[in-house]
Amino acid sequence: MRQHQSFRTSLLLALLGAVFYVPFLGGVHLFDWDEINFAEISREMLITKEYFRVYVNFLPFWEKPPLFFWLQSLGMRAFGVGEFAARLPNALCGMATLVLVYQIGRRLYSHRFGLTWALTYFGTVLPFLYFKSGIIDPWFNFFIFAGLYHFILFYWKKDGFELELPHSRWRYLFLGGFWIGMGILTKGQVAYLIAALTMGVYWVTQRFRMYVSIPQFLFFTFSASLVTLTWYGLETWKNGTWFIEEFNKYQYRLFSTPDAGHRGFPGYHFVVLLIGCFPASILALRAFKPFPQEAFRYRDDFRRWMKYLFWVVLILFSIVKSKIVHYSSMCYFPLTFLAALTLDKIISGEIKFGKLLRAGVWVAAGLFALAIIAAPFVGRNIEMLKPLFKDPFAVENLKAQVHWTGWEALPGVFLLCVVGAALYFFRKGDRASGPADAERQRWTGFTTLFAGTGVFVMLTLIFFIKRVEGYSQRAAIEFYESRIGEDCYVVPHGYRTYAYLFYTRKPKVTNEKSYDRNWLYRGDIDKDVYVVSKIQSAPELDSIPGMKRIGEKNGFVFFRRRVE
Repeated sequence: MRQHQSFRTSLLLALLGAVFYVPFLGGVHLFDWDEINFAEISREMLITKEYFRVYVNFLPFWEKPPLFFWLQSLGMRAFGVGEFAARLPNALCGMATLVLVYQIGRRLYSHRFGLTWALTYFGTVLPFLYFKSGIIDPWFNFFIFAGLYHFILFYWKKDGFELELPHSRWRYLFLGGFWIGMGILTKGQVAYLIAALTMGVYWVTQRFRMYVSIPQFLFFTFSASLVTLTWYGLETWKNGTWFIEEFNKYQYRLFSTPDAGHRGFPGYHFVVLLIGCFPASILALRAFKPFPQEAFRYRDDFRRWMKYLFWVVLILFSIVKSKIVHYSSMCYFPLTFLAALTLDKIISGEIKFGKLLRAGVWVAAGLFALAIIAAPFVGRNIEMLKPLFKDPFAVENLKAQVHWTGWEALPGVFLLCVVGAALYFFRKGDRASGPADAERQRWTGFTTLFAGTGVFVMLTLIFFIKRVEGYSQRAAIEFYESRIGEDCYVVPHGYRTYAYLFYTRKPKVTNEKSYDRNWLYRGDIDKDVYVVSKIQSAPELDSIPGMKRIGEKNGFVFFRRRVE
């Protein structure tokens, strides 16, 4: 009976993910940089048939290993090159993640807890958005979490925790290393670093007790290495050590220097998680305070592991000089677990949904709702924003023809109604006549809050994402798309982008001179050259003989140099 319930629930959660994560994946262009960068890598894999060495603009690109691009390439082979195929792997990851956290929660606690954790993950803002994207991190985080979870199972089996574990400890240890190796193949050695640091923190808090022996830890590392050798080994055997050396140098540089100007203040990731992971972040705060004693030792231990993982990721990427939103996305797993733990105890009546938690939910929801409700008003009166910007490119962006109806405010109003209804049911549960009725009312409040937030995110994307793109990049991408099939060179000037590669469907390079910007601007070219510049850099191109302006739109200026 339990197996049937587990299978049925997993199937329903996967279906829930499919219904919300898959639709509209191709409804808007990919966004610079990461989405377009990764999609272009995958597109070039299909063209070059080179699946072990990563290329961008048909030049070696050593910043990322290839696993995620293999997934995207499979999607593009099945559905064609485009936005849908580029984002599909993460939609599938979202479905798998909901099932994973349900199964772990069910195994460690109960069916209700597993469902609570899965719905908490589903209805948290940033994780929902990431499963609609084409970036690497969802699968990267999935593999790290699966690896750490199996390592924990190994430790519990070894130390005789109460949880029934049917397999040998060595199998759990091997699987832990295997999944970490998959993480390394997805984004790099940071997967191993996060896992090892979390294990190290646990070791310190155990007063340096050797809860895992050196041979066991080496076996874990060995199993991770076996997976990574499918790329490291074959790449080195085929092409020598240069590519791997450059890849490792980049991994070091990533931690020591700001990446492409992505700086931020020390508390950057804390703010991102607190606001971006609404409503789970508010409820997770309560889990850092003492809870009633758990019935089983492994539950208290798992909670400790989740806290250590959360702090390791948050502190590690606060130290890293680059501040990019998705660097702290590994926190989504422990954060949603802690939120689910709080909710499960609220639903069962072990703790109260206190005034501070209610106020936190209202404040965070109010910020989201205020921004959403105000956006169409601002959009219809965009002129009022122009004095706030000194950058001429930003000012020109605001001139984009974006149509606002006023109905775009509906998701904000909907969110306020969701929060109001959810808190009403929680209060109703506190006043219920019996424990069964109280749990039922609180469960209704929980599902209303998190299912409603998931719908809110989906509605916001439908109403806003194309309008946001209209101000930011659409003018340039439409120009690139207009060059598809034309035998010409297209390059950006004065800013970094990958859009010109993906959206012109650039063919494999046949003339190495085309990489030389001076040759394109002043040399004896063999076909027309199109240049896209931001408005502040356009005068530099105006001064080049033979370079002629052919258009201008929303801060982008378009030039052509004809072949003679």
